Amino acid sequence: MTRRRLKYQILTALLLCFLQAAGIVVYGQNRPRAALRRSHELQADTTHKTLSPQQQVLKADTLDALAKATADSIANENKKKMLELTASPDIKQEKDPTDSLSRELKRKQWVPNPTKATWLALVIPGGGQIYNRKYWKLPIVYGGFAGCAYALTWNGKMYKDYQAAYVDAVNEKWDSSSITDLLPPGYIDRVSHSQITETLRKRKDTYRRWRDLSIFAFIGVYLISVVDAYVDAELSNFDIGPDLSMKVEPTLINNQTGGYYNPATLKDKSVGVQCSFRF
Repeated sequence: MTRRRLKYQILTALLLCFLQAAGIVVYGQNRPRAALRRSHELQADTTHKTLSPQQQVLKADTLDALAKATADSIANENKKKMLELTASPDIKQEKDPTDSLSRELKRKQWVPNPTKATWLALVIPGGGQIYNRKYWKLPIVYGGFAGCAYALTWNGKMYKDYQAAYVDAVNEKWDSSSITDLLPPGYIDRVSHSQITETLRKRKDTYRRWRDLSIFAFIGVYLISVVDAYVDAELSNFDIGPDLSMKVEPTLINNQTGGYYNPATLKDKSVGVQCSFRF
């Protein structure tokens, strides 16, 4: 018991000494001005006897100012260090490195104006596709216009020829070149005139109908090119991602109509195709 008590006393004494030393250090850090003043007072006492009263006053003021400046500088330095220790670290967020190719693609991404594309397509056939930079559609557009123009020209020419031949047949001009150029040699002598006149009339009406259809087809290609230019420009920013998809896969369809299903029988099953959309 005595040894344990002695140990406790020694530990208590060491703890008190440690606390007293820590208090002295803290007091010296917090009160640097007072410590400096005490040291200067001790030095002043030793030199007080050798200096005149005016010199003593001037030296005391100088020492006081020096002590004040030193204390202020130490206090500011301690305050700055305390702020650095307690302040939250300033972490600069690094920018994500981007690929030069992706930056180039974003900078060159073309976003057309739907209104401007529509007006260009109305004024110039194929102008909307050129404005949208869809040059691969130009052969389709101009090919459609060329085909309709050729059909219109051909059917119009044939209609005029059969129209002239029909008029000559009605007027009994069987020797005219308009009739002989369209009919095979000797066809007039083998077939009655009324049947030839009816044949010329039917062909005239057929080519006239085809000519009119060629005109409507030409207008249709023109309108389709305008609509395509508008839709292409409007949907240029449409997001097509993995969330927008259509999946087609084979499946087994249960054809039973009763209240139970027998897996042993294959007649209740049929193979089909399943189509699923995901938005």
